[in-house]
Amino acid sequence: MAIHYSGLIGLTGTLAILLAIGVVIGIADRRHLRASWLIGALVLVAVNDACLTRFYGLLPDLLGGEKNWQGKLLALAATLAIAALPLFGWRRIGLTLRQAPGSLRAAAPVIALYAGFFLLLALAFGGEPASGEDIGFQLTLPGLEEEPFYRGLLLYALGQAFTGRLRLFGVDWSWSALLSCLAFGLAHGFGYGASGFQFEPLVVLVTGLPALLAVWLALRTQSLVLPVLLHNFGNAISLIV
Repeated sequence: MAIHYSGLIGLTGTLAILLAIGVVIGIADRRHLRASWLIGALVLVAVNDACLTRFYGLLPDLLGGEKNWQGKLLALAATLAIAALPLFGWRRIGLTLRQAPGSLRAAAPVIALYAGFFLLLALAFGGEPASGEDIGFQLTLPGLEEEPFYRGLLLYALGQAFTGRLRLFGVDWSWSALLSCLAFGLAHGFGYGASGFQFEPLVVLVTGLPALLAVWLALRTQSLVLPVLLHNFGNAISLIV
């Protein structure tokens, strides 16, 4: 099967952007940079992208359908396998049903803000006909795959790369929050096609900024349950209303 070089070129561009920003941050705050973890985080992005694209077309699509079921399942499996390594640990990256004490009450306004944002988007731009596969996919795999990776594995790895912390809104922030959200936004609004590199800033903003709310929820609750549920709500609501 032919390899999809456009995907590889797009990945290279994404990694270059993340590395460049990471290097700038590291130069500005060398005391709190662990370069090996930054490189490791970029490797995680590459592994995730390879799985999502079925290794850039080298693996046949055995599941079929209009949606990327196989790529998402491969990426989820890779995330869970890597997270199970002693270097990470499922509980450490938020793969637990247990919520931090008192966090659900504190999270209520953020939940309302996140859900309200996507409900408004759905009311303004939704209403397109959706198949059962569309709804089933959006209610499950986007959140189940992307949250454990971006708000779990990648957030943790970048948090180890940039060890400086700032206490704000009840959680300890680091550069990992912004970089993981940027990576998430680039995954949706940056790539390479027939006309060269394509960048959609509005898409990056609409996906990257709400991702900061998901980061806060993951940090505050010490669990990915709410980010997964809200992610799938945000994806599916425009197909339902």
